[in-house]
Amino acid sequence: MSGIKKANKVAIITGITGQDGSYLAELLLEKDYKVVGLKRRTSLICTDRVDHLFSNKNFILEYFDLNDTGCMWSLINKYKPDEIYNLAAQSHVRVSFDLSEHTVDGIAMGTLRLLNAAKELVPECKIYQASSSEMFGDNPSYPFDEESTLMPASPYACAKVFAHNLIRNYRMSYGQYACSGILFNHESPRRGETFVTRKITMAAARIKLGLQDKLFLGNLDAKRDWGFAGDFVKLMWMMLQQEEADDYVIATGETHSVKEFLDAVFDQAGLGSADKYVEIDPRLFRPQEVPYLLGDSTKAKEKLGWEPEVTFEGLAKMMFEADLEYFKKQIR
Repeated sequence: MSGIKKANKVAIITGITGQDGSYLAELLLEKDYKVVGLKRRTSLICTDRVDHLFSNKNFILEYFDLNDTGCMWSLINKYKPDEIYNLAAQSHVRVSFDLSEHTVDGIAMGTLRLLNAAKELVPECKIYQASSSEMFGDNPSYPFDEESTLMPASPYACAKVFAHNLIRNYRMSYGQYACSGILFNHESPRRGETFVTRKITMAAARIKLGLQDKLFLGNLDAKRDWGFAGDFVKLMWMMLQQEEADDYVIATGETHSVKEFLDAVFDQAGLGSADKYVEIDPRLFRPQEVPYLLGDSTKAKEKLGWEPEVTFEGLAKMMFEADLEYFKKQIR
Protein backbone atom coordinates (compact mmCIF):
# COMPACT_ATOMS: atom_id res chain seq x y z
CA MET A 1 0.00 0.00 0.00
CA SER A 2 2.97 2.29 -0.48
CA GLY A 3 1.92 5.89 -0.88
CA ILE A 4 -1.82 5.05 -0.97
CA LYS A 5 -3.97 6.06 1.96
CA LYS A 6 -6.96 3.97 2.92
CA ALA A 7 -10.22 5.49 1.72
CA ASN A 8 -12.32 6.63 4.67
CA LYS A 9 -15.59 7.35 2.87
CA VAL A 10 -17.39 5.94 -0.15
CA ALA A 11 -19.07 8.32 -2.61
CA ILE A 12 -21.19 7.48 -5.62
CA ILE A 13 -21.24 10.07 -8.40
CA THR A 14 -23.83 9.72 -11.16
CA GLY A 15 -22.84 11.44 -14.38
CA ILE A 16 -19.15 10.83 -13.62
CA THR A 17 -17.97 11.47 -17.19
CA GLY A 18 -19.50 14.94 -17.34
CA GLN A 19 -17.80 18.22 -16.53
CA ASP A 20 -18.96 18.37 -12.90
CA GLY A 21 -18.49 14.67 -12.25
CA SER A 22 -14.85 14.78 -13.29
CA TYR A 23 -13.99 17.80 -11.14
CA LEU A 24 -15.88 16.37 -8.16
CA ALA A 25 -14.14 13.01 -8.51
CA GLU A 26 -10.74 14.72 -8.42
CA LEU A 27 -11.73 16.64 -5.29
CA LEU A 28 -13.02 13.58 -3.44
CA LEU A 29 -10.03 11.44 -4.36
CA GLU A 30 -7.77 14.16 -2.98
CA LYS A 31 -9.74 13.80 0.26
CA ASP A 32 -9.13 10.03 0.33
CA TYR A 33 -12.62 8.95 -0.69
CA LYS A 34 -13.36 5.78 -2.57
CA VAL A 35 -15.18 7.15 -5.62
CA VAL A 36 -17.64 5.00 -7.55
CA GLY A 37 -18.43 6.76 -10.81
CA LEU A 38 -21.57 5.79 -12.69
CA LYS A 39 -21.96 6.28 -16.44
CA ARG A 40 -24.39 5.28 -19.17
CA ARG A 41 -23.35 2.57 -21.62
CA THR A 42 -22.64 4.09 -25.04
CA SER A 43 -21.05 2.77 -28.22
CA LEU A 44 -18.44 5.54 -28.07
CA ILE A 45 -15.73 5.76 -25.43
CA CYS A 46 -16.68 8.91 -23.52
CA THR A 47 -14.32 8.76 -20.56
CA ASP A 48 -11.77 11.37 -21.64
CA ARG A 49 -12.57 13.66 -18.68
CA VAL A 50 -11.74 10.90 -16.18
CA ASP A 51 -9.15 8.81 -18.02
CA HIS A 52 -6.41 10.27 -15.83
CA LEU A 53 -8.14 8.89 -12.72
CA PHE A 54 -8.03 5.19 -13.65
CA SER A 55 -4.58 4.74 -12.14
CA ASN A 56 -6.02 5.64 -8.72
CA LYS A 57 -7.04 2.46 -6.90
CA ASN A 58 -9.81 4.34 -5.13
CA PHE A 59 -11.58 5.14 -8.41
CA ILE A 60 -14.13 2.68 -9.81
CA LEU A 61 -16.28 3.01 -12.93
CA GLU A 62 -19.62 1.21 -13.28
CA TYR A 63 -22.34 1.20 -15.94
CA PHE A 64 -25.65 2.67 -14.84
CA ASP A 65 -28.87 4.23 -16.07
CA LEU A 66 -31.23 6.51 -14.14
CA ASN A 67 -34.15 4.67 -15.77
CA ASP A 68 -33.05 1.25 -14.50
CA THR A 69 -34.39 0.70 -10.98
CA GLY A 70 -32.80 -2.71 -10.55
CA CYS A 71 -29.36 -1.46 -11.55
CA MET A 72 -29.63 1.44 -9.12
CA TRP A 73 -30.61 -0.76 -6.19
CA SER A 74 -27.86 -3.27 -7.02
CA LEU A 75 -25.09 -0.66 -7.13
CA ILE A 76 -26.18 1.15 -3.97
CA ASN A 77 -26.44 -2.18 -2.14
CA LYS A 78 -23.01 -3.26 -3.45
CA TYR A 79 -21.08 -0.17 -2.40
CA LYS A 80 -23.13 1.09 0.60
CA PRO A 81 -22.10 4.73 -0.03
CA ASP A 82 -21.72 7.38 2.64
CA GLU A 83 -22.53 10.07 0.07
CA ILE A 84 -24.32 10.16 -3.28
CA TYR A 85 -23.93 13.04 -5.73
CA ASN A 86 -26.67 12.91 -8.36
CA LEU A 87 -25.27 14.85 -11.32
CA ALA A 88 -26.55 12.73 -14.22
CA ALA A 89 -28.99 14.32 -16.66
CA GLN A 90 -29.68 15.24 -20.25
CA SER A 91 -28.62 18.79 -19.39
CA HIS A 92 -28.90 20.70 -22.66
CA VAL A 93 -31.89 23.01 -22.25
CA ARG A 94 -32.56 23.54 -25.96
CA VAL A 95 -32.37 19.79 -26.63
CA SER A 96 -34.90 19.13 -23.85
CA PHE A 97 -37.62 20.57 -26.07
CA ASP A 98 -36.82 17.89 -28.67
CA LEU A 99 -36.16 15.04 -26.21
CA SER A 100 -38.70 16.03 -23.58
CA GLU A 101 -39.78 12.58 -22.38
CA HIS A 102 -36.21 11.28 -22.16
CA THR A 103 -35.07 14.42 -20.32
CA VAL A 104 -37.94 14.46 -17.83
CA ASP A 105 -37.89 10.76 -17.06
CA GLY A 106 -34.16 10.71 -16.37
CA ILE A 107 -34.16 13.78 -14.14
CA ALA A 108 -37.51 13.54 -12.37
CA MET A 109 -38.14 9.81 -12.09
CA GLY A 110 -34.42 9.04 -11.88
CA THR A 111 -34.16 11.15 -8.74
CA LEU A 112 -37.21 9.42 -7.28
CA ARG A 113 -35.69 5.98 -7.96
CA LEU A 114 -32.42 7.04 -6.34
CA LEU A 115 -34.11 8.44 -3.23
CA ASN A 116 -36.21 5.32 -2.76
CA ALA A 117 -33.22 3.02 -3.13
CA ALA A 118 -31.12 5.05 -0.70
CA LYS A 119 -33.97 5.27 1.83
CA GLU A 120 -34.28 1.50 1.99
CA LEU A 121 -30.65 0.40 1.58
CA VAL A 122 -28.51 3.17 3.12
CA PRO A 123 -30.80 5.41 5.21
CA GLU A 124 -27.84 7.28 6.74
CA CYS A 125 -26.36 8.15 3.33
CA LYS A 126 -26.10 11.85 2.49
CA ILE A 127 -27.50 12.83 -0.91
CA TYR A 128 -26.66 15.83 -3.08
CA GLN A 129 -29.02 16.72 -5.93
CA ALA A 130 -27.91 19.00 -8.77
CA SER A 131 -30.71 21.53 -9.11
CA SER A 132 -30.53 24.30 -11.70
CA SER A 133 -30.95 28.05 -12.04
CA GLU A 134 -33.15 27.24 -15.04
CA MET A 135 -35.87 26.47 -12.48
CA PHE A 136 -36.33 30.24 -11.97
CA GLY A 137 -37.14 30.63 -15.67
CA ASP A 138 -38.52 34.02 -16.63
CA ASN A 139 -39.20 35.15 -13.07
CA PRO A 140 -38.46 38.92 -13.19
CA SER A 141 -37.67 39.20 -9.45
CA TYR A 142 -33.91 38.67 -9.46
CA PRO A 143 -31.38 38.08 -7.95
CA PHE A 144 -32.58 34.58 -7.08
CA ASP A 145 -31.99 32.92 -3.72
CA GLU A 146 -33.22 29.71 -2.10
CA GLU A 147 -36.72 31.14 -1.49
CA SER A 148 -37.33 32.71 -4.91
CA THR A 149 -40.37 31.61 -6.90
CA LEU A 150 -39.71 28.86 -9.44
CA MET A 151 -41.08 29.54 -12.93
CA PRO A 152 -39.54 26.85 -15.21
CA ALA A 153 -39.49 27.61 -18.94
CA SER A 154 -38.34 24.31 -20.51
CA PRO A 155 -38.93 20.57 -20.08
CA TYR A 156 -35.46 20.38 -18.51
CA ALA A 157 -36.33 23.04 -15.95
CA CYS A 158 -39.73 21.49 -15.18
CA ALA A 159 -38.03 18.16 -14.45
CA LYS A 160 -35.46 19.87 -12.23
CA VAL A 161 -38.27 21.53 -10.24
CA PHE A 162 -39.89 18.13 -9.64
CA ALA A 163 -36.59 16.64 -8.46
CA HIS A 164 -35.82 19.70 -6.32
CA ASN A 165 -39.18 19.51 -4.56
CA LEU A 166 -38.80 15.76 -4.14
CA ILE A 167 -35.50 16.24 -2.30
CA ARG A 168 -37.15 18.61 0.17
CA ASN A 169 -40.16 16.29 0.54
CA TYR A 170 -38.05 13.22 1.36
CA ARG A 171 -35.94 15.26 3.75
CA MET A 172 -39.01 16.38 5.66
CA SER A 173 -41.03 13.17 5.35
CA TYR A 174 -38.38 10.52 6.03
CA GLY A 175 -35.54 12.44 7.66
CA GLN A 176 -33.17 11.66 4.81
CA TYR A 177 -30.06 13.80 4.56
CA ALA A 178 -30.94 15.12 1.11
CA CYS A 179 -30.11 18.57 -0.22
CA SER A 180 -30.10 20.51 -3.47
CA GLY A 181 -27.44 22.81 -4.84
CA ILE A 182 -29.14 25.30 -7.15
CA LEU A 183 -26.38 25.63 -9.70
CA PHE A 184 -26.15 28.68 -11.88
CA ASN A 185 -24.20 28.39 -15.14
CA HIS A 186 -20.77 26.92 -14.55
CA GLU A 187 -18.20 26.39 -17.24
CA SER A 188 -14.68 25.09 -17.76
CA PRO A 189 -12.40 23.65 -20.44
CA ARG A 190 -14.29 20.39 -19.83
CA ARG A 191 -17.67 21.88 -20.75
CA GLY A 192 -19.57 19.96 -23.42
CA GLU A 193 -18.88 21.13 -26.96
CA THR A 194 -22.54 21.90 -27.72
CA PHE A 195 -22.86 24.47 -24.90
CA VAL A 196 -22.58 28.08 -25.99
CA THR A 197 -19.49 29.03 -23.97
CA ARG A 198 -17.52 26.10 -25.31
CA LYS A 199 -18.79 26.67 -28.85
CA ILE A 200 -17.40 30.20 -28.58
CA THR A 201 -13.99 29.28 -27.15
CA MET A 202 -13.50 26.43 -29.62
CA ALA A 203 -14.46 28.63 -32.56
CA ALA A 204 -12.16 31.45 -31.43
CA ALA A 205 -9.25 29.02 -31.17
CA ARG A 206 -9.96 27.52 -34.59
CA ILE A 207 -10.37 30.95 -36.21
CA LYS A 208 -7.08 32.02 -34.62
CA LEU A 209 -5.38 29.03 -36.24
CA GLY A 210 -7.06 29.49 -39.62
CA LEU A 211 -9.18 26.35 -39.24
CA GLN A 212 -12.60 28.05 -39.25
CA ASP A 213 -14.06 31.32 -40.48
CA LYS A 214 -17.64 31.44 -39.14
CA LEU A 215 -19.42 30.87 -35.83
CA PHE A 216 -23.18 30.26 -35.75
CA LEU A 217 -24.97 31.32 -32.56
CA GLY A 218 -28.50 31.95 -31.29
CA ASN A 219 -29.59 34.53 -28.72
CA LEU A 220 -26.66 36.83 -27.85
CA ASP A 221 -28.69 38.93 -25.42
CA ALA A 222 -29.41 36.20 -22.85
CA LYS A 223 -27.68 37.02 -19.56
CA ARG A 224 -26.28 34.36 -17.26
CA ASP A 225 -24.43 34.12 -13.94
CA TRP A 226 -21.32 32.25 -15.12
CA GLY A 227 -18.84 30.62 -12.75
CA PHE A 228 -16.11 27.98 -12.83
CA ALA A 229 -17.19 24.35 -12.37
CA GLY A 230 -14.14 23.60 -10.22
CA ASP A 231 -15.30 26.23 -7.71
CA PHE A 232 -18.86 24.92 -7.69
CA VAL A 233 -18.03 21.28 -6.90
CA LYS A 234 -16.25 22.42 -3.72
CA LEU A 235 -19.57 23.72 -2.43
CA MET A 236 -21.30 20.47 -3.38
CA TRP A 237 -18.92 18.65 -1.07
CA MET A 238 -19.22 21.27 1.69
CA MET A 239 -23.01 20.90 1.69
CA LEU A 240 -22.74 17.23 2.65
CA GLN A 241 -20.32 17.89 5.53
CA GLN A 242 -22.87 19.82 7.61
CA GLU A 243 -24.85 18.44 10.55
CA GLU A 244 -28.18 19.26 8.91
CA ALA A 245 -29.16 19.06 5.26
CA ASP A 246 -30.16 22.26 3.52
CA ASP A 247 -30.47 23.75 0.03
CA TYR A 248 -28.07 26.37 -1.32
CA VAL A 249 -27.76 28.62 -4.35
CA ILE A 250 -24.36 28.23 -6.04
CA ALA A 251 -23.59 31.37 -8.05
CA THR A 252 -21.09 34.20 -8.51
CA GLY A 253 -23.50 37.11 -8.08
CA GLU A 254 -22.54 38.60 -11.46
CA THR A 255 -24.43 38.37 -14.74
CA HIS A 256 -23.06 38.72 -18.27
CA SER A 257 -24.65 38.34 -21.68
CA VAL A 258 -23.62 35.78 -24.26
CA LYS A 259 -22.34 38.74 -26.28
CA GLU A 260 -20.10 39.80 -23.38
CA PHE A 261 -18.63 36.31 -23.13
CA LEU A 262 -18.14 36.27 -26.90
CA ASP A 263 -16.33 39.62 -26.81
CA ALA A 264 -14.16 38.58 -23.84
CA VAL A 265 -13.01 35.44 -25.64
CA PHE A 266 -12.34 37.11 -29.00
CA ASP A 267 -10.47 39.88 -27.21
CA GLN A 268 -8.36 37.23 -25.46
CA ALA A 269 -7.71 35.67 -28.87
CA GLY A 270 -6.58 39.00 -30.35
CA LEU A 271 -9.13 38.67 -33.15
CA GLY A 272 -10.77 42.07 -32.76
CA SER A 273 -14.54 42.37 -33.07
CA ALA A 274 -16.41 39.08 -33.14
CA ASP A 275 -19.12 40.61 -35.34
CA LYS A 276 -17.34 39.76 -38.59
CA TYR A 277 -17.19 36.08 -37.65
CA VAL A 278 -20.62 35.51 -36.08
CA GLU A 279 -23.87 34.68 -37.87
CA ILE A 280 -27.20 34.34 -36.05
CA ASP A 281 -29.01 31.06 -36.67
CA PRO A 282 -32.74 31.16 -35.71
CA ARG A 283 -32.69 27.39 -35.24
CA LEU A 284 -30.51 27.86 -32.16
CA PHE A 285 -33.12 29.92 -30.29
CA ARG A 286 -35.23 28.19 -27.65
CA PRO A 287 -39.03 28.02 -28.08
CA GLN A 288 -39.23 29.95 -24.78
CA GLU A 289 -36.22 32.04 -23.86
CA VAL A 290 -34.99 32.82 -20.34
CA PRO A 291 -33.59 36.33 -20.65
CA TYR A 292 -31.85 36.93 -17.32
CA LEU A 293 -30.39 34.75 -14.55
CA LEU A 294 -28.55 36.15 -11.52
CA GLY A 295 -27.92 34.23 -8.31
CA ASP A 296 -27.59 35.30 -4.69
CA SER A 297 -25.31 32.87 -2.82
CA THR A 298 -25.26 34.87 0.43
CA LYS A 299 -26.49 31.86 2.40
CA ALA A 300 -23.59 29.68 1.19
CA LYS A 301 -21.09 32.43 1.92
CA GLU A 302 -22.38 33.13 5.43
CA LYS A 303 -23.15 29.57 6.60
CA LEU A 304 -20.44 27.60 4.79
CA GLY A 305 -17.77 30.21 4.08
CA TRP A 306 -17.78 29.48 0.35
CA GLU A 307 -16.54 32.01 -2.21
CA PRO A 308 -16.03 31.57 -5.97
CA GLU A 309 -12.40 32.10 -6.96
CA VAL A 310 -12.32 32.29 -10.77
CA THR A 311 -13.53 35.57 -12.30
CA PHE A 312 -15.61 35.96 -15.48
CA GLU A 313 -12.56 37.23 -17.36
CA GLY A 314 -10.40 34.47 -15.90
CA LEU A 315 -12.91 31.87 -17.02
CA ALA A 316 -12.96 33.16 -20.60
CA LYS A 317 -9.14 33.16 -20.65
CA MET A 318 -8.86 29.66 -19.16
CA MET A 319 -11.29 28.13 -21.63
CA PHE A 320 -9.86 29.83 -24.71
CA GLU A 321 -6.26 28.93 -23.85
CA ALA A 322 -7.20 25.28 -23.26
CA ASP A 323 -8.96 25.03 -26.62
CA LEU A 324 -6.14 26.84 -28.41
CA GLU A 325 -3.59 24.41 -27.03
CA TYR A 326 -5.81 21.46 -27.96
CA PHE A 327 -6.17 22.50 -31.60
CA LYS A 328 -2.48 23.35 -31.89
CA LYS A 329 -1.70 19.75 -30.94
CA GLN A 330 -4.16 18.50 -33.55
CA ILE A 331 -2.38 20.24 -36.41
CA ARG A 332 1.21 19.44 -35.41
